[in-house]
Amino acid sequence: MAKNRVKNWQIQREMVYPFEEVRPQKQFAAVFDINKCIACQTCTMACKHAWTGGRGQEYMWWNNVETKPYGFYPLAWDVRILDSLGQQNWEGNKYTGKTIFEAAPRGEVAAGYIPEEMDWAYPNIGEDEPHGHIDQGEYITVPHKVWHYYLPRICNHCSYPACLSACPRKAIYKREEDGIVLIDQKRCRGYRDCLKACPYKKVYFNSETGISEKCIACYPLVEQGLQTQCITTCIGRIRLNGWIHTPERADPGNPIDYLVHIKKVALPLYPQFGLEPNIYYIPPVHVPFPYLRQMFGPGAEGAIKTYRGAYSDTTFLGVLMLFGSMEKWVAGFKVEREEAIAYDEKGREILKVPLKESAFVRPFWDEKLGSFRHNIT
Repeated sequence: MAKNRVKNWQIQREMVYPFEEVRPQKQFAAVFDINKCIACQTCTMACKHAWTGGRGQEYMWWNNVETKPYGFYPLAWDVRILDSLGQQNWEGNKYTGKTIFEAAPRGEVAAGYIPEEMDWAYPNIGEDEPHGHIDQGEYITVPHKVWHYYLPRICNHCSYPACLSACPRKAIYKREEDGIVLIDQKRCRGYRDCLKACPYKKVYFNSETGISEKCIACYPLVEQGLQTQCITTCIGRIRLNGWIHTPERADPGNPIDYLVHIKKVALPLYPQFGLEPNIYYIPPVHVPFPYLRQMFGPGAEGAIKTYRGAYSDTTFLGVLMLFGSMEKWVAGFKVEREEAIAYDEKGREILKVPLKESAFVRPFWDEKLGSFRHNIT
């Protein structure tokens, strides 16, 4: 297969890819604030009930939440890919190691593997299991000496999808109108080359139908101007859908561009893989930086510093207040008079959210009810 050079802004260099660089009219994206995830699995079950309730889909979790560092679905998915890439070097913000396309064995599109059947059988392995131990006399520090955190995952709808490039049937395609990556199930023959190539292991094989399936980014909702199921059902309000541009076209009035390009607080998952994923994460503030740098790249420390200062930046705080505030798709925003205002794609106002919640103090003694209150706020 022909090797082309394409620009990957997440690793700050050109890289090898089987096809020419072609970007959609708009690119589906989302930001997940890990600091607020409590692993309630509401997103997981919402996705399961909506899309994977059929035969052969029993172990399909298009959305899953892993406990890091010991949780994996499928088993050890990232450890195995990182090991196959070997030592990964960054020079500043430029990745100088090999991507999965550049590390591909002869005759293959990408370095990868097909998980064993039982690797999919433990979606909650390592849940709530922390790293580290507490010695006598220890006290709380940041980063924590004993830590874990929750990593919610869906298909990244990558700009350079490995699944798409590996499919010999050309059954996988990236929609021109929104960048969502889908599988044409009429063309799929179940070769599983897509599953082998995807480093995030977000393509699944249905043993009943003999074809591959994956997250469809709830495109029927997106087409109606609505956010996805996993976004709107999240009780922790950790997620926000939107469109993302490349850095040179970044729009400060676009919430996703603002978080990714302007504030640089939302980072891609394993950018060194080379797929330019479009799901971004605000890293957890309590986790040691070396681990976060491996997972989110060299911008992790700066992202956390910026996030911790959100209380003094009303614009930044306003964007964070929009997370989980509505079902409608947020295409633009602004902050004025202590309110975050969200707009749809036609520039129409769809929501106002106060930056500070009102506080009401009630009397300790309620004359009308003839009783005392123990909670007066």
